[in-house]
Amino acid sequence: MNKLGFGHEKAGILGRRSYDKRSANSGSVLLERPNRCMIVPSEVDMIAEAIERRDTNWFVRTKVPSDLIIQIGKNCFHLHILPVVSRSAYLNRIIFERRNNGLTNSNLNIELNNLPGGADMFELIVKFCYGWKVDLTANNVAPLYCAASFLEMLEDLHHGNLISRTESFLCFIIFSSWKDTFLVFKTCETISSSARDLQIQRRCSEAIAWKICTNLNAISIDHDESQCSSFWWFEDVAGLRIDHFIEVVALIKSKGIKSEVLGSCIAYWTAKWVSRVSFWFRIPCQKGISQVRRVTVESLIRVLPIEENSVSCNFLLHLLKLGLMMNVDANLCSKLSKRVALMLEQCHPLDLLVKNYGESETIFDVCIIVRIVETYVSLGLRNPTFKLFVVGRLVDGYLALLARDKNLQADNFRVLAESLPKSARYSHDNLYHATDRFLKAHPNLTEEERKEVCRGIEYHKLSQEAREHAMKNDRLPLNITTQFILLEQVSLTKSVVEPGLIYRRTKEQTIINLKADSRRE
Repeated sequence: MNKLGFGHEKAGILGRRSYDKRSANSGSVLLERPNRCMIVPSEVDMIAEAIERRDTNWFVRTKVPSDLIIQIGKNCFHLHILPVVSRSAYLNRIIFERRNNGLTNSNLNIELNNLPGGADMFELIVKFCYGWKVDLTANNVAPLYCAASFLEMLEDLHHGNLISRTESFLCFIIFSSWKDTFLVFKTCETISSSARDLQIQRRCSEAIAWKICTNLNAISIDHDESQCSSFWWFEDVAGLRIDHFIEVVALIKSKGIKSEVLGSCIAYWTAKWVSRVSFWFRIPCQKGISQVRRVTVESLIRVLPIEENSVSCNFLLHLLKLGLMMNVDANLCSKLSKRVALMLEQCHPLDLLVKNYGESETIFDVCIIVRIVETYVSLGLRNPTFKLFVVGRLVDGYLALLARDKNLQADNFRVLAESLPKSARYSHDNLYHATDRFLKAHPNLTEEERKEVCRGIEYHKLSQEAREHAMKNDRLPLNITTQFILLEQVSLTKSVVEPGLIYRRTKEQTIINLKADSRRE
């Protein structure tokens, strides 16, 4: 435990890096010992013999009776004017105004309902004003600093006043301690406006970003077993609230961190967040909670690095699903859909698997893939460089993965299969095998449903092996099997008369047949 005596004149603050690389490899570096500081006020005007609490009332026992009541919510502090006004310019000003208005000391009752940190922080302030030691930690220094600033506990009133004491310790732990910086960040959640106005959040963000970017492992990704060391800070940053996280991400981005590392960090934070709130998706939530979630998803979409391959297609699909569920800004969803669509040519079928939330739905979300494929097609029609055949194979492979889902509706399967134009498939073998797998997993489909599912399969785009399998396949609807058999016979008949084949008719046979036909007439 590190102790710094700020009550003494030569209190030293030595800058040091409290985190080490040994703990970095374990996934989180929040393993260091906490910093503490005991501050002792000097030259107090009144020393308290005891500070007692009775229910919601605090009483300071001295040789002088109380002449001031400070009320914070339901809590009342029975104090003395002299030690309070000698430390707080804010209270000094209020008491002076009350006296000018003709109020006597016995009538002084002041409400401080807007005090950052509330009654807990004011209790520490009372101890400081009455000459008691105050123990500063990362858990209380930020709200205490905000409360002291609110009460204007300045050096002009008293040398070594509370603002300067708390600010010194705050600067020390933010600079020196990785763990304590996150603890300070956490305490800022309850005093957001004050912490923002006093730049506490900004200083924490800058300190975290600086410590990340001064570690060389965070700026380069190695493709070996030590790659995990690049992400030593992910676990700790993932615990930040969304606004704090976005601020940290913006700062580390400005310092030149690689976009791949930044994208991985955003994906890690999102996965952690979804794991905490995923069960809420199944039940209605309050309007305020829903709004917070929507803002969270919108913030994540906006902060994504724009560089190619900085984030995976699968992560973007999950983020798009969250955006659609939360009804985020339509323009954001549209831009995200286009970004995913432009990645399809480099994707594998497994990259398209996006799990559904809920118990009665299909395992994977098909509608979102239909949306992406349709977006790709709309973009591809205006760009001849798009590789429709590649995306056609991708969609057929994805259909094969989905086919075994017993809850997948025939209409959803058909819509996805038909989301691509006919020119996107030069062979229908993969589509046929995916369809056959779907029919096998759904034996209770009606004849009409089976017709709809098989509607997109074209006989002429099947290989000979696939055709032979289809003609013997009793899972196919009767009209499709019959159609394929007839087309096979037509194909065989044509093959007899095609030039170059050993079975074509001779010229003499053709002339004799023509003469026979003319005689019949």
